[in-house]
Amino acid sequence: MKRRHLLHMLAGVPATALLLSACGKRKASANALKPDARVLALGDSLTFGYGASPETAWPAKLGELTGWQVENAGVNGDTSAGALERLPALLSAGSYDAILIGIGGNDMLRGVSPASTRENLAALIEQARAHTPHVAVLATPAPDAMRVVFGSLSDAPFYEEVATSGQALLVAGVYSGVLSDAALRSDRIHANAKGYAKVAEQLAEQLKTAGWR
Repeated sequence: MKRRHLLHMLAGVPATALLLSACGKRKASANALKPDARVLALGDSLTFGYGASPETAWPAKLGELTGWQVENAGVNGDTSAGALERLPALLSAGSYDAILIGIGGNDMLRGVSPASTRENLAALIEQARAHTPHVAVLATPAPDAMRVVFGSLSDAPFYEEVATSGQALLVAGVYSGVLSDAALRSDRIHANAKGYAKVAEQLAEQLKTAGWR
């Protein structure tokens, strides 16, 4: 085929079609976890799945969605200080491809200073990143009775600060969005089975966007 004829043909082809033809199938992200990755979910009652059965907690549902082996290390009533005490033993007992940290809600409920919570979260991220580069922080909403009533909870601001400074992935708006919906709650501060399923779905989507899947 003559060059001039070929150029005339290509001129009529949409640019997007040419791009897709050139790129072919999208390559998997270099940041992606392996299909059977071991993932540690470190947190409090929201990670544990309080208000629903163990098999409907979000770590279990996330495992179903992704194929990952997600270990639920959520403890009812735990604080950032408690999680910081527990993490070394968890890391020494197993090797994890990723660590998801969702802690701090009980700190706020108990009046722990934001500075102390930030310091503990920073230490958790540092320890987790020494174990694996795949570390994510799930932001917890600031407790506000009026915002619960009107369904407008928002993340406590220090989560973005510590995630950014610690080079961890911030998972924003998931807990606050679910707990703002009365139909997805078992009480004022916990999700129900539908809520935890929603957490898992939105978490999986954010991790996909970040290239973990």
